[in-house]
Amino acid sequence: MKLKKGLNLLDVFCIASGAMISGLFILPGLAYEQAGPGVLAAYVLAGILALTGVLSQAELASAMPKAGGTYFYVTRSMGAAVGTVYGLITWLSLALKSAYEILFMAGMAVILIKLNVHIIAILFCLLFLAINLVGVKEAGRVQVYLVMGILAALALFCLCAYPSMHARNFQSQIPVRIESMISTAGFVFISFGGLLKIASVAEEVKNPGRALPLAMIQSLAIISLVYIIVIFVSIAVQGNELAGAKMPIASTASTFLGSFGKYFFAVAAVLAIITAANAGIMAASRYPLALARDEMLPEILCHINRRFQTPHPSILLTGLIIMAAFFVDIKILVKAASSVLILTYLFTCLAVIILRESHVQNYQPQFRSPFYPWVQVGGMVGFLVLLFGIGLEALLVTCVLAVLGFLVYWFYGRASADQEFALLHLVERITARELTTHSLETELKDIIHERDEVLKDRFDHLIEACPVLDIEESITLDDFFRRAAVAMAEDLHVDSDTLFHLFLEREKESSTVLNPFLAIPHIIIEGEHHFDILLARCKEGIVFSDDAPQVHTVFMLIGTKDERPFHLTSLAAICQIVQDPEFESRWMKAKKTETLRDIVLLGKRKRHV
Repeated sequence: MKLKKGLNLLDVFCIASGAMISGLFILPGLAYEQAGPGVLAAYVLAGILALTGVLSQAELASAMPKAGGTYFYVTRSMGAAVGTVYGLITWLSLALKSAYEILFMAGMAVILIKLNVHIIAILFCLLFLAINLVGVKEAGRVQVYLVMGILAALALFCLCAYPSMHARNFQSQIPVRIESMISTAGFVFISFGGLLKIASVAEEVKNPGRALPLAMIQSLAIISLVYIIVIFVSIAVQGNELAGAKMPIASTASTFLGSFGKYFFAVAAVLAIITAANAGIMAASRYPLALARDEMLPEILCHINRRFQTPHPSILLTGLIIMAAFFVDIKILVKAASSVLILTYLFTCLAVIILRESHVQNYQPQFRSPFYPWVQVGGMVGFLVLLFGIGLEALLVTCVLAVLGFLVYWFYGRASADQEFALLHLVERITARELTTHSLETELKDIIHERDEVLKDRFDHLIEACPVLDIEESITLDDFFRRAAVAMAEDLHVDSDTLFHLFLEREKESSTVLNPFLAIPHIIIEGEHHFDILLARCKEGIVFSDDAPQVHTVFMLIGTKDERPFHLTSLAAICQIVQDPEFESRWMKAKKTETLRDIVLLGKRKRHV
C-alpha cells in the first residue's frame, strides 16, 4: 500500500522552516558563549555549507522522491551496507533531535505544571505521535499555522527592539577566533536539519519534482536570513548578557518589552519547538519504513494503516526511541544529532557525484545542482572540517551508532541485500566489465512514473513487451528487414518471409526515413486486432539508401486495418518522444536493450488513457 500524497508546496516549506526555526529559540545563547559576536559568522558559515548539501539533496529528491529520503539515495548509490548503517544513524539522530526539543519544551512547562519533567516530555511526545498517526496532511497543516505565527512574532520582535539596539554591545569580552567560529558552526548546524526532514517525506508530496527543490531552497534562504537578523538584533540589544541564555529571544525581549515580552516570546519558543518536534517525528518515522521495504528491518515496520495511510508501526517505534532518549544528557543529544546531520549532507554530495558519474540512464532529476561538481566537492571538504571541529564526544557517539547500524545489517539485512546500486555502474564504466543488471534502471523508471503520476496507456504496454534489436555492425536494409521479420513473426502469427517482402514493398513505395538518424517503417497485414512494435538500434548504421546510409534508430509498426487509429496514435507518440533534444545522445549511449526500451517509456508525450 502506498503513502498518501497529502503535502503541497506550502506544507513542505513549513515542515522545513518549522524544523529549522526552533533552534533560534534555544541555541544562540549557547553559541554566543563559545564565539561571541563571531556567532554571526558561524551561522553564515553553517548556512553556506548547508546550501551545498541542499542543492545536492534537491537534485536527488527531484529524481527519487521516496520515503526515507537520504537513506534511499545512499542505498541506491553506494549499496545496502552503507545505506543501512546510514539510514539507522540518521533515524536515530532525528529522533535524538526531537527528544532534546521536547525535553526543552517540557522544562519550560514545569513552571506551570508541577510534574516531573520526564513525565511532561512523555505526554508531549504522545500528543505528537497522535497527530502523526492521524495523517500527514493534518500534521502538515499544523505546521503551516505554527510557522506563520512564529514568523509574525519574530517580525514584531525586530521592530520593537530597534530603539534598544546599540553598536557598543558588539564589543564582547569573548575573543573571536577562527577555531571557535568553526566549532560553533558545527554546533549550530543542527539548526539546518529541517531540510533533511523534507526529503524523508518526499513520497507524500504532490508534484515532488517541482515542490521539493523549491521548498528546500526557499526555506533555507528565508530562515537563514531570519536567523542572521534576529541574532544581530539580540546581540545589539543584550551584548554579553546573551552568553549562555537558555531562552535567548525571550530574555532579549524582556529588555525592551518587560515581563510581557519575556512571556510572549517564551510562548513563541514553545510553539517553535512544537513545530520542530512534530516535523521530527514525521520525518524520522519514514526511515524504518524505507529500511523495512528493503528488508533491512522487520516487515511489520513497512505496514501502512489503511484508514489514515500513515506508517503506524514505524511512527510508534520512533516514539519509543524518542522517549528513551529523554534520559540522555541534552548536550550529548545536540552534538550527536549535529554530527550525524553533517554526515548526512556529506553523503548527499557524494551520492550526486556517484549517480552522475555512473551515467545511469534513468537517473533523471527535474532539478540539477548548479556548478557541478564544485559545489559537491567544496561541501564535502567543509563538512569534514565541521565534523572534526565539533568535538571528540560527538564523533564517538556517532561511531557507536554506526557500529550498531552495521551489526543490524550484518546479522539481519545482509541476506536480503540484493539491490543494485550506482557505484557498480561507475566501476563498470571504468573497468568495462559487465557488473550490473537492469534492476536499478527499472526501479528508477518506476519512480519517475510515480513522481510524474504517469498512467500507462496501450502504447506503454506494447513497448514494455515488444522485441528490441541492438545491432553493433553496419548492415544492409535487406539484412535488417529479415532480422526484424523473424523477431516479429511469431507474435503476429505471420510467416517471416511474408513480413520481409511487405517491408521491402513498403520501402520501395516511399522511404520511411524521417531524418538521417531515424526511420519508421510501417505496414498493414491481414486479419483483425493485431498490432505490434519493434525497436531497433544499429550503432554503425543501417544502409537504407544512398541518401540515408547510417540510420541508427528504427521504430517498426505492424498492424491490421482495424488498428489504423492506434497506428496513427503510435506514430504521434514516437514523433513526440524523438523530438527531445537529448534523445539521440541517450539512444546511442544506452548500454543494454532494456535501457533502449526505458528511453521510449520515459519519453515526454501525451498519453491516451
